[in-house]
Amino acid sequence: MTTQHSKEEKRITGHITLTGKAIGYVENPEDPEGDDIEIQWPLLKTALDGDEIEVKLLPAVKNVRQQGEVGKIVQRAKMTFVGVLEKVDKGFFLMPDNKKMYRDIFIPADKILDAQDGDKVFVRITEWKDMDSNPQGELLRVLGKKGVHNVEMESIVLEKGFDTRFPPAVDEEAERVAGEAHKHFDEEVKKRKDFRNTTTFTIDPIDAKDFDDAISFKKLPDGDYEIGVHIADVSYFVTEGSVLDDEARKRGFSVYLVDRTIPMLPEILSNDMCSLNPREDKFAFSSVFVMDSQGTVKDRWFGKTIINSDKRFTYENAQAVLTAGSLTGAKELDGGEYFEQLHTLNTIAKIFQKYRFEHGAIDFETEEVKFELDEAGVPIAVYRKERMDTHKLVEEFMLLANREVATFIYNAHGKSKIPKAFIYRIHDVPDPDKIGDLTTFLKALGYELQSKNGATTSKDISLMLKSITGSPAEFLIKTATVRSMAKAVYSTKNIGHFGLGFEFYTHFTSPIRRYADLIVHRLLERHLTGGKVEQNEFAKYERIARDTTEKEIAAAEAERASVKYKQVEYMSTRMNKVFEGTISGMSEWGIYVEEKESRSEGVIKIRDMKDDFYELDQKNYALIGSRTGKKYSLGDKITFKITNADLDRKILDYVLVN
Repeated sequence: MTTQHSKEEKRITGHITLTGKAIGYVENPEDPEGDDIEIQWPLLKTALDGDEIEVKLLPAVKNVRQQGEVGKIVQRAKMTFVGVLEKVDKGFFLMPDNKKMYRDIFIPADKILDAQDGDKVFVRITEWKDMDSNPQGELLRVLGKKGVHNVEMESIVLEKGFDTRFPPAVDEEAERVAGEAHKHFDEEVKKRKDFRNTTTFTIDPIDAKDFDDAISFKKLPDGDYEIGVHIADVSYFVTEGSVLDDEARKRGFSVYLVDRTIPMLPEILSNDMCSLNPREDKFAFSSVFVMDSQGTVKDRWFGKTIINSDKRFTYENAQAVLTAGSLTGAKELDGGEYFEQLHTLNTIAKIFQKYRFEHGAIDFETEEVKFELDEAGVPIAVYRKERMDTHKLVEEFMLLANREVATFIYNAHGKSKIPKAFIYRIHDVPDPDKIGDLTTFLKALGYELQSKNGATTSKDISLMLKSITGSPAEFLIKTATVRSMAKAVYSTKNIGHFGLGFEFYTHFTSPIRRYADLIVHRLLERHLTGGKVEQNEFAKYERIARDTTEKEIAAAEAERASVKYKQVEYMSTRMNKVFEGTISGMSEWGIYVEEKESRSEGVIKIRDMKDDFYELDQKNYALIGSRTGKKYSLGDKITFKITNADLDRKILDYVLVN
């Protein structure tokens, strides 16, 4: 963001954020801690949410937020939108799903393909002259009828900037690359360290289609263990500058919706060539550690390997083997012959986890909601994902590999005046104002977080989270704490990872589904083989880090939107049922309530609370009846019914049941 001064006017450039009421806000670089510059609807000059714009500052008015006017649009954030078509005399209007898109888009009759009135479609804006006219657009894709499960899921993906399809050129290159890999397989094997005779397995969700990490285990003659973390060698198949690479960078991530995965790479790579499928020879990029029974790493090695996974475990059946308690008890179970390996890995993983938490890592573990869908995609049941020891086992060894790779690269070049280009995963300390708000919030619930002038430590946050374990407000407090944290991002500049308590951290373990990991693999290989990163490449990697962070946010938003849609759909068929919930938020117009089982959040409007006149006590996060003194506080348990379920806006309205 920059500031320009002239005799006539003052202008700044920045990215605009719009509200649903079409009011824009841009950070003021001259007062970053103060209020953002506000731009009223008539002065937006067709600027849309996320656009980079130049803003002309209007004359300041005492006790009024600084106002601005869009001078020009520097760069559009997006020009494609999903919505429902409505027929008019000379064509159609698109009613956008995106509520921050404040004008309907006109589609001339000759640009409508085979779409019909009421269809959900994907549209690109082709022309927009001024605020007095509607933007004009062209239809890119007919999605289908509104409300149909597959249509709504594809709508979410497209609206967030991803796509369910790959361009033909990308699919063609994926097929060609797979063919070349088969052709040159034997000569490539000779270049790699061979782990095919070392016990190796994958542990993944029951519905996983791709396997990008495996763990190998070998007991050494001196009693130590050689433990390998083997990661799919995507960089062998997806080379820099290729059509595949361009598409992977554009996507940034695989996107996980309630019922499907939108992969970053075509299926022939993500589910076949790159996937560490059982009993198949596969290329990997590996981190191999020699450690003792206490998890003390004595030696480490990084390099290209070939592996062959002996067993494809699900989290559930690996847990069953562990729970059996002995090799004898597990021998009749699927995979029971690997009890000793799983038991040792689990024991070391628990040591890793205990050490992390003792040294400042924050336990943000929260329950995830999963839906059981019928053949039409309608949610018929909801359940919580159980987090087992096997989840934590895999997590700890992936954390180990990520941390060790980052430490290795930093130590090799961190003291150099020109450090090696690399992409770290960093997490800054929390903003003092947000910690102050969190401290106030906790006090209202009867809990305490140690802080001084808004500064706190990860250890203090961990102690607070430990103190609320098992309390009725546990999930609520964990959610509020997560929201008060800085966002973890990708960067070429290492500042450590506050939440994990790590001085060095990167993402190395999921290149099938994260573009940043693919870049880390390339940079690590370049270092291991003596290659150099030129000075002019640094800006490229910083740009990749920034773009990938933005894509990560969009992917997370798509995932949340699909869950929210199914929550609203699930609750919409249960209008007459009485639910239990927890008050999760307060405002001047109502109280937000989270349903106990599905975690569906809705609002009870104050105007619907007929037994008294309620006013908001902001300091204590409570609504208090002026006549009866009846009090509703954050974290209170209540019962309610659903009065309205708006699938278009993904909003639920509740009413109290006394």
